[in-house]
Amino acid sequence: MKILIVSDTHRRDENLSAVLEKEGPIDRLIHLGDVEESRNYIIQAAGCPVDMVAGNNDFMWDLPREKEIMLGKYKVLLTHGHYYYVSLDTKMLRREARAREFDIAMYGHTHKPRIEEHDGLIIMNPGSLSYPRQEGRKPSYIIMEIDEEEKIHAEIKFLQ
Repeated sequence: MKILIVSDTHRRDENLSAVLEKEGPIDRLIHLGDVEESRNYIIQAAGCPVDMVAGNNDFMWDLPREKEIMLGKYKVLLTHGHYYYVSLDTKMLRREARAREFDIAMYGHTHKPRIEEHDGLIIMNPGSLSYPRQEGRKPSYIIMEIDEEEKIHAEIKFLQ
Protein backbone atom coordinates (compact mmCIF):
# COMPACT_ATOMS: atom_id res chain seq x y z
CA MET A 1 0.00 0.00 0.00
CA LYS A 2 1.45 3.37 -1.06
CA ILE A 3 0.18 6.43 0.83
CA LEU A 4 0.86 10.08 0.03
CA ILE A 5 0.77 12.31 3.11
CA VAL A 6 0.56 16.08 2.64
CA SER A 7 -0.40 19.15 4.61
CA ASP A 8 -0.69 22.91 4.37
CA THR A 9 -1.20 23.16 0.62
CA HIS A 10 -3.06 26.49 1.00
CA ARG A 11 -4.71 26.41 -2.46
CA ARG A 12 -1.42 25.90 -4.33
CA ASP A 13 -2.82 23.01 -6.32
CA GLU A 14 0.01 22.99 -8.84
CA ASN A 15 2.41 21.63 -6.21
CA LEU A 16 0.07 18.79 -5.31
CA SER A 17 -0.42 18.03 -9.01
CA ALA A 18 3.36 17.87 -9.46
CA VAL A 19 3.72 15.43 -6.54
CA LEU A 20 0.90 13.21 -7.83
CA GLU A 21 2.59 13.09 -11.23
CA LYS A 22 6.04 12.46 -9.75
CA GLU A 23 4.96 9.67 -7.38
CA GLY A 24 2.76 7.79 -9.82
CA PRO A 25 -0.24 5.83 -8.70
CA ILE A 26 -1.01 5.91 -4.98
CA ASP A 27 -3.46 3.86 -2.96
CA ARG A 28 -4.48 6.58 -0.52
CA LEU A 29 -3.97 10.29 0.05
CA ILE A 30 -3.95 11.85 3.51
CA HIS A 31 -4.23 15.63 3.83
CA LEU A 32 -3.58 17.01 7.30
CA GLY A 33 -5.29 20.36 6.92
CA ASP A 34 -5.17 23.84 5.48
CA VAL A 35 -6.66 22.70 2.18
CA GLU A 36 -8.61 25.97 2.09
CA GLU A 37 -10.76 26.03 -1.07
CA SER A 38 -9.11 23.04 -2.77
CA ARG A 39 -11.09 20.21 -1.15
CA ASN A 40 -12.93 19.16 -4.30
CA TYR A 41 -9.84 19.50 -6.47
CA ILE A 42 -7.81 17.27 -4.13
CA ILE A 43 -10.48 14.56 -4.07
CA GLN A 44 -10.76 14.60 -7.86
CA ALA A 45 -7.00 14.74 -8.56
CA ALA A 46 -6.05 11.95 -6.12
CA GLY A 47 -7.75 9.14 -7.99
CA CYS A 48 -7.91 7.10 -4.79
CA PRO A 49 -9.50 7.28 -1.32
CA VAL A 50 -8.74 10.58 0.43
CA ASP A 51 -8.73 11.36 4.15
CA MET A 52 -8.77 15.04 5.17
CA VAL A 53 -8.96 16.97 8.40
CA ALA A 54 -9.53 20.66 9.00
CA GLY A 55 -6.65 23.03 9.53
CA ASN A 56 -6.74 26.38 11.26
CA ASN A 57 -7.45 28.06 7.88
CA ASP A 58 -10.24 25.72 6.74
CA PHE A 59 -13.37 27.77 7.33
CA MET A 60 -15.20 26.95 4.10
CA TRP A 61 -15.60 23.20 4.51
CA ASP A 62 -17.17 20.90 7.03
CA LEU A 63 -14.05 18.82 7.63
CA PRO A 64 -13.49 16.91 10.87
CA ARG A 65 -11.14 18.34 13.47
CA GLU A 66 -9.40 14.98 13.58
CA LYS A 67 -9.92 11.52 12.21
CA GLU A 68 -9.12 7.95 13.25
CA ILE A 69 -8.26 5.52 10.46
CA MET A 70 -6.70 2.10 10.04
CA LEU A 71 -3.76 1.65 7.69
CA GLY A 72 -3.15 -2.07 7.56
CA LYS A 73 -2.86 -3.13 11.20
CA TYR A 74 -1.98 0.38 12.40
CA LYS A 75 -4.41 2.65 14.24
CA VAL A 76 -3.70 6.19 13.01
CA LEU A 77 -4.68 9.63 14.33
CA LEU A 78 -4.96 12.40 11.75
CA THR A 79 -4.97 15.99 13.00
CA HIS A 80 -3.76 19.37 11.86
CA GLY A 81 -2.14 19.74 15.26
CA HIS A 82 -2.98 23.31 16.25
CA TYR A 83 -5.33 22.09 19.02
CA TYR A 84 -2.36 20.15 20.43
CA TYR A 85 -0.01 23.17 20.29
CA VAL A 86 2.44 21.35 18.00
CA SER A 87 4.17 24.64 17.16
CA LEU A 88 5.67 24.43 20.66
CA ASP A 89 6.35 20.67 20.82
CA THR A 90 4.57 17.34 20.30
CA LYS A 91 4.21 16.37 23.99
CA MET A 92 0.45 16.99 24.14
CA LEU A 93 -0.14 15.15 20.85
CA ARG A 94 1.99 12.20 21.99
CA ARG A 95 0.16 12.02 25.32
CA GLU A 96 -3.25 12.02 23.59
CA ALA A 97 -2.18 9.44 20.99
CA ARG A 98 -0.86 7.09 23.67
CA ALA A 99 -3.96 7.51 25.84
CA ARG A 100 -6.14 6.54 22.87
CA GLU A 101 -3.82 3.66 21.89
CA PHE A 102 -2.75 4.92 18.46
CA ASP A 103 0.25 3.44 16.69
CA ILE A 104 0.80 6.50 14.51
CA ALA A 105 -0.07 10.19 14.89
CA MET A 106 0.10 12.46 11.84
CA TYR A 107 -0.05 16.23 12.02
CA GLY A 108 0.73 19.36 10.01
CA HIS A 109 0.55 23.06 10.94
CA THR A 110 4.27 23.70 11.57
CA HIS A 111 5.25 23.52 7.87
CA LYS A 112 8.34 21.53 8.98
CA PRO A 113 8.68 17.86 8.01
CA ARG A 114 9.65 15.21 10.53
CA ILE A 115 9.30 11.53 11.25
CA GLU A 116 10.17 10.32 14.71
CA GLU A 117 9.41 7.49 17.08
CA HIS A 118 8.74 7.80 20.79
CA ASP A 119 8.41 4.52 22.72
CA GLY A 120 6.72 2.74 19.83
CA LEU A 121 4.52 5.68 18.76
CA ILE A 122 5.37 6.99 15.30
CA ILE A 123 4.85 10.73 14.79
CA MET A 124 4.80 12.16 11.24
CA ASN A 125 4.56 15.65 9.81
CA PRO A 126 4.89 16.01 6.02
CA GLY A 127 5.72 19.71 6.22
CA SER A 128 4.13 22.01 3.64
CA LEU A 129 3.83 21.73 -0.13
CA SER A 130 3.26 25.48 -0.38
CA TYR A 131 5.04 27.45 2.34
CA PRO A 132 7.88 25.34 3.79
CA ARG A 133 9.60 26.67 6.90
CA GLN A 134 12.42 24.18 7.44
CA GLU A 135 16.03 24.87 6.50
CA GLY A 136 16.31 24.98 2.71
CA ARG A 137 12.58 25.75 2.41
CA LYS A 138 11.77 23.01 -0.09
CA PRO A 139 8.13 21.90 -0.46
CA SER A 140 7.84 18.54 1.31
CA TYR A 141 5.58 15.51 1.72
CA ILE A 142 5.82 11.94 2.99
CA ILE A 143 5.51 8.70 1.07
CA MET A 144 4.57 5.87 3.39
CA GLU A 145 4.42 2.27 2.23
CA ILE A 146 3.13 -0.74 4.09
CA ASP A 147 4.72 -3.91 2.76
CA GLU A 148 3.36 -7.47 2.56
CA GLU A 149 4.62 -8.14 6.08
CA GLU A 150 2.69 -5.08 7.37
CA LYS A 151 5.88 -3.12 8.07
CA ILE A 152 5.93 0.63 7.58
CA HIS A 153 8.45 2.44 5.41
CA ALA A 154 8.10 6.22 5.49
CA GLU A 155 10.27 8.84 3.84
CA ILE A 156 10.22 12.63 3.74
CA LYS A 157 10.48 13.73 0.12
CA PHE A 158 10.89 17.09 -1.55
CA LEU A 159 9.24 18.53 -4.62
CA GLN A 160 12.31 20.34 -5.93
